[in-house]
Amino acid sequence: MTNTPPTSAGCPVLQPGAVPLSGPRFHTDPQRLYREVRREHGPVVPVDLGGFPAWLVIGYRELHQVTSDPELFSRDRALWNQWPAVPADWPLLPMVGGPMPSVYFTAGAEHRRHAELVNAALETVDPFAARRLCEELSDRLIDRFCGRGEADLASFARDLPLLALLRLVGFPDDQGPDLARLMGELADGGPGAQDAFAQWMAAVVKLVAEKRMEPAADITSWMVANAQEFTEEEVMGNVRDIVAAGFLTTADWVGNSIRLMLTDDRFAAALGGGRYSVGQAMNEVLWEDTPTQILAGRWASRDTQLGGRTIQSGDMVLLGLAGANNDPLIQEHLDPGQGGNSAHFAFSYGEYRCPFPAQEIAEIIARTGIEVLLDRLPDLELSVPVDELQRRPSAFLRGMTALPVRFTPVPTTTGGIR
Repeated sequence: MTNTPPTSAGCPVLQPGAVPLSGPRFHTDPQRLYREVRREHGPVVPVDLGGFPAWLVIGYRELHQVTSDPELFSRDRALWNQWPAVPADWPLLPMVGGPMPSVYFTAGAEHRRHAELVNAALETVDPFAARRLCEELSDRLIDRFCGRGEADLASFARDLPLLALLRLVGFPDDQGPDLARLMGELADGGPGAQDAFAQWMAAVVKLVAEKRMEPAADITSWMVANAQEFTEEEVMGNVRDIVAAGFLTTADWVGNSIRLMLTDDRFAAALGGGRYSVGQAMNEVLWEDTPTQILAGRWASRDTQLGGRTIQSGDMVLLGLAGANNDPLIQEHLDPGQGGNSAHFAFSYGEYRCPFPAQEIAEIIARTGIEVLLDRLPDLELSVPVDELQRRPSAFLRGMTALPVRFTPVPTTTGGIR
């Protein structure tokens, strides 16, 4: 597999009627938008990805087909037929392909080699110790605001996963704010994305070097000690992916679940231990309001047909996880809020799905944080109308940027984050 794409000049050609993957509708009412484009284009939608053509798969069956066939729909980004036209400063470049080989930016046998290392590293995390860590961090974060009677829980949802992941990977807590800002800029794909990526990688490079000199009981130290067949660059790339892939997605899982429980009457009783549990709310979010809405990317290894569309060799295929979850053909046969149905695409599917240990860690972080929050502040309620809640301005990740609440003030337990 080629890791460095060509950079010569070219001219991208968009499909007629291509839907821009930008604009407020993606973060105000994306499901209505998906319904409209499904009526107009079907399950495979021609889209404009920052000036470049791509196909967005929003049909459940079609997405299952793509994710089940890694040979035809490859993760080898070198296949992309638009590389000759991609400028070096394209804001979405870090999302499409990082410069370091890793579990996320490799394909085939090379991906499986990286996946074995990452899975083994993540499996070293003791779930009971992780839960205790998240309980401690949750209490400390809640202590920051519990005496005021009001707070913005978007900050809690963001800070808990970041602090937990930083601790598990080996970063010091005090780097949390800077790393949160950098990864937020990366996710939004704005003009600062490239610079944010460079700064984020500099932090990873420094961390790996420090753990080689002074190892500790963390994921990075384990990888450094057990990755003899991997280059330093490959270890850095995998550390980068573990944090980058887990942070905002888990933060949005927390925030979206809290939002659901505070705005949906079915969950009102759950704040006092009713029949709709935290776990059920979290599962419904994975179906109806999944943190990762769109995932890049796959590339066709040859000409093929998909959902009535002709996909040419080298075309980019985007995984429309949210659109597929809400495909009417699957929605009419289930009630996502009942029974723990986990046939959603929130973690993708197939060979390149989110590693199972990573899913388990994300669930521990999210569930623990929400349970501690509701235990400490059982009378939480929104302090603004639901239609004033603010979402991240991204077509790719769906989460809360503001979630203001009020509650009865309670005393602190730990004195705040130290």
